[in-house]
Amino acid sequence: MRKTIIYVLLSTLLAAALTACSSGKDGGNSQSHSDGTPGTNIAGTTSEISETSEASELSVRFGDGGGSFTLYLENNETAAAIARHVGSADWRLPIYHFDDYDGWEVMQYYDIPSRYEIPSNAEMVTSEQAGQVYYSEPNRIVLFYQDADIAGEYTLVGRFEATEEFVAAVKENPVLEGWGNKIVNICA
Repeated sequence: MRKTIIYVLLSTLLAAALTACSSGKDGGNSQSHSDGTPGTNIAGTTSEISETSEASELSVRFGDGGGSFTLYLENNETAAAIARHVGSADWRLPIYHFDDYDGWEVMQYYDIPSRYEIPSNAEMVTSEQAGQVYYSEPNRIVLFYQDADIAGEYTLVGRFEATEEFVAAVKENPVLEGWGNKIVNICA
C-alpha cells in the first residue's frame, strides 16, 4: 500500500513538472529553495539559445497549467541577459506577495534568484501601460497588467499583448496549494 501511494505521488509530481512550461521540451525539473518554496529550474535544461545569441521573445505561463503568452523583448542589455539566462535554464519564479502591497491591483512582481547577474539601465518611470514588463533592482521582474501611474526606477524589458485573456490569466493565476504563493514559468 505504501509503495502504491509513493508511486502515485511521484507520478503526479512528474506529470506536473513535465507540463510546467512548454510542450516538447525537457522543462519542468524545478528545484525548491532550502525554505521549501518553489524555485527556478536549474536542472540544466538546454535550449536553442546559446550564450551569444539573443532571443526576441520568451514564452510565459501564469501557473503550472496556464496557457502560454509571448513576451516580446526590448533590444537592450537587460532583456538580452534575461533571455540568455532563461535560455540556459527555464525559470519557475515565485510570486510571494500578490495582494498585499502598493499597486497589487495593476502589477505583479517576480523575484529572480540572486545567482543571476542582470545589468540594469534604470530610468524613472511614472506611467506604465498594461502588458509592460520591467526589471527592477535587485533581481526583480515587474509586470503591469493594467495601466498605472506608479513611480519607480525601472528598465523596460518587454511587452505582452494586453488582451482580456492575458489579463485574466495574470489575475486568475492560482495560489499553489500548500505553498501560499503563485508561480510564473518563463521559457525560451
